[in-house]
Amino acid sequence: MASGSLEIQPSELSFPFEVKKQSTCTMQFTNKSDQFMAFKVKTTNPKQYCVRPNIGIVQPGSTCDVTVTMQAQKEAPLDMHCKDKFLIQSVVTKDGSTTKDVTAELFSKEPGKVIEECKLRVVYVPTNHPSPVSEEPEEGTSPRSSNVENGNRTPAMFDSVSNSFDERSKEDPKVRIIKLTEERTYVLQQNEKLRQELELLRKKRTKSSSGFSFKFLLVVGLLGALVGYIIRRT
Repeated sequence: MASGSLEIQPSELSFPFEVKKQSTCTMQFTNKSDQFMAFKVKTTNPKQYCVRPNIGIVQPGSTCDVTVTMQAQKEAPLDMHCKDKFLIQSVVTKDGSTTKDVTAELFSKEPGKVIEECKLRVVYVPTNHPSPVSEEPEEGTSPRSSNVENGNRTPAMFDSVSNSFDERSKEDPKVRIIKLTEERTYVLQQNEKLRQELELLRKKRTKSSSGFSFKFLLVVGLLGALVGYIIRRT
């Protein structure tokens, strides 16, 4: 499918679907023009996918391969139907540009600027079937390839997609702080209890010549040191 000067293949993203397994597919961007083209990939479901690279530069007459990875899903969707879509934006940029030159401002709306767009739908391919069932275009929708000129907005349903799942696997910082606070409180309480017991044993030792086992004192001391180490870590 051609999007202005940037040709995008395939015309839809087909993911071999298997429960609890990641799946990948590849897009190929070909620059048919004699100018440098910058691109940016967006999706309606950014938490479900990662794209590498998600932004970049395609030099004149060259091709860029883009890998899209879908996270593993716990169960198959109803009728194996997916509503997710991808949006590829591209714009002419200055000669010699590199990926570090691709910024949000490059795709901002400005009078006279043409931002090329290409929409791709996502299709699940069951592993026991050779190909997905074709889906008719939604009524009232525009062609998947279009131009945005003079400040027309990109549909708000599309969000920038990450190139890694790492950030999504991190625990909520607020939850982590609450857990650490509770653990620290518990350790402090246990440490105070051990100190009180140790002081009581010392008093008993001074009143009794028989005293108590040196080994017991050693165990109590080691417990105190362990608790102190845990407190320093939290």
